[in-house]
Amino acid sequence: MDIKAYLQKRKILIDRSLEKQVPPAKTFPPAVHEAMRYSLFAGGKRVRPILALASAEALGAPVADLLPIAGSLELIHTYSLIHDDLPAMDDDDLRRGRPTCHKVYGEAIAILAGDGLLNMAFEVLSDPRRLKAVPAGRMLAIIRELSTASGVFGMVGGQVVDIQSEGKEVDFPTLEYIHTHKTGALIRSSVRIGALYARAGKRQFTALTHYGEMVGLAFQIADDILDLTGTQEVIGKDVGSDLKKDKKTFPSFYGLEESRRRAVEVAEKAVHLLKDFDRKADPLRELAKYIVQRVN
Repeated sequence: MDIKAYLQKRKILIDRSLEKQVPPAKTFPPAVHEAMRYSLFAGGKRVRPILALASAEALGAPVADLLPIAGSLELIHTYSLIHDDLPAMDDDDLRRGRPTCHKVYGEAIAILAGDGLLNMAFEVLSDPRRLKAVPAGRMLAIIRELSTASGVFGMVGGQVVDIQSEGKEVDFPTLEYIHTHKTGALIRSSVRIGALYARAGKRQFTALTHYGEMVGLAFQIADDILDLTGTQEVIGKDVGSDLKKDKKTFPSFYGLEESRRRAVEVAEKAVHLLKDFDRKADPLRELAKYIVQRVN
């Protein structure tokens, strides 16, 4: 299959759904809505919501009613990027080839824009109209899945350990914790949310969960590599920022070539976990390969 064409078609669907979810820029108070939309529609690839759609498709489920749920993943991901870029966190000036949110709107509005996106995600998920397509029990499981993945036992916890580890000698288990929580938790959750929506059986859910773990790890290893080998024009942000901040990464432990080998190996494990799925899971298989081959 043509994974680039698949990604583009799914991105269009997700962006249309997000346009309906997020208030227009001029909605009062306009400053926060402009900032939210500035970051949300800055050209992201929508990997997380696409993983949710592909997971449901692998189980033969129609995805029209999943689109708003999948969009909530992007709302949370964008909030995390806005906050990660802040001076108190990673202190980055560029994101997706444009000045970061706080550089354009100031730190206070950027913080509030992130807060707005985070809360909007759960506003979307808890909309009673959603219960026409997804029973309350399943929707509650989806909400719990996403809140756990984005909270202190997931993304937030990983960010905390990442910040506290800067400039320090850390062991490999600590690096793994950072990767599997700061980045991996939301990616794993994206796959699991698609599976929950599609009413996966126990074995299917377990296989997709492990697939999500492998893909999340592969994604972060690839990011570590791109931080060293990419260009600002292609990856859309400052290159070598991890090195400047003295952060431990896969390349700092293993070197570039071994990191590349491990990224491919992890992606292959992800694909193998789908051995009992039919061709409907091909988008998931191709996504695992794409994640380690991407250039931004």
